[in-house]
Amino acid sequence: MNDPFSQEELEQRVASVCKAMETHDFDGLLISVPESIYYLTGLDHWGFFACHVLVVTRDCKMALMCRGMEKITVDKQVKNATFYGHKDHEEPSDYVLKAMRDLGINGGKIGIEKRSLFMTPRIAEMIQAGDQAAQWIDASGLVDDIRQVKSPLEVQYVRKAAHAVDVGTQAAVEAIRDGASDYEISAEYHRAMILAGSEYPGFGPFIRPTSRLGEEHTTWRGDVFRNGDAVFLETCAAYRKYQAPMGRLAYVGSAPRGAEKSAELAISGMKAICDAIKPGANAGEAYAAWKEVANSAGLHNYHRHHCGYMVGIGFPPSWTGGSMVTSLAPNSERILKTGMVFHAHSWFTNTDCVDYFISNTVVLTETGAEILTNQTPETLIIR
Repeated sequence: MNDPFSQEELEQRVASVCKAMETHDFDGLLISVPESIYYLTGLDHWGFFACHVLVVTRDCKMALMCRGMEKITVDKQVKNATFYGHKDHEEPSDYVLKAMRDLGINGGKIGIEKRSLFMTPRIAEMIQAGDQAAQWIDASGLVDDIRQVKSPLEVQYVRKAAHAVDVGTQAAVEAIRDGASDYEISAEYHRAMILAGSEYPGFGPFIRPTSRLGEEHTTWRGDVFRNGDAVFLETCAAYRKYQAPMGRLAYVGSAPRGAEKSAELAISGMKAICDAIKPGANAGEAYAAWKEVANSAGLHNYHRHHCGYMVGIGFPPSWTGGSMVTSLAPNSERILKTGMVFHAHSWFTNTDCVDYFISNTVVLTETGAEILTNQTPETLIIR
């Protein structure tokens, strides 16, 4: 398989990070979020469960610290950073500090991602204790913000992931029947998704029955579906680590009275979100548009924490793109830009109406929002 990114694209990304470092007057930056390390180096493996630190200098030199056993993978995949590999009985912090000294940034103004899930407090404390002359500044989000606007190549990867998740979701829907277990549905989903070109996604899929509808992050565990049950599907596929989530809700055998009206409500909500996602708008306007649809149905007291969030590169344990969720939340003033990609939700469960839910991967183009997961129907699904 070819490298996911050209050296030219990687150079442009590193240059953007270095420009941001210059704006903050950073001499160096320690990056430990896997999505950002992949974004800047192309390193794609499952070794991120152990600490990785990418050291970046203001003049765009880089060093990558991780376990020494990853040397073969790093040598093959990473062409723009010097490798520092530690043995398992050694302290990762010692190798980060050595890289900083070798790059001449020790004692300087150093950015560190304090909100990263992938650098333990112990390692962070040992690094900072090892260079007490340095000025340590929280740089959480610096690279994440740069990653928000996708290049044409990145959007192409998202489109391929969106095709795979649509194929997988259709297979999952077709597997729904009275007496089917969520094991069967998950198996059919994974088979179709992978054969359609997907790698492993960041997490999921989430497959739940009516009894667990409100458990937002639980998934298949042996439940058997019966006539009248709702089947919640929130799925995702990935291509070159670019994630494309989507969601649908189906009913087994028959749907309760009012389900079709709820489906229409969810579809109207999705349209309102997509109409509001446009260059120059802010994220809060998208939520307000969805909430107005809810209000029009009399659901004035129904609120969600958001109606979607940005997606892109994703490594386990999440498809949300890193250690932070950047969402279409109430009153958010984040400006939307061409090239951003979202997992948009129109979610109506545990309301006074019949449950219904749809979600889609949406890319923001120069002319507005484009839904990429458009093969699986949004209309009422009864199997």
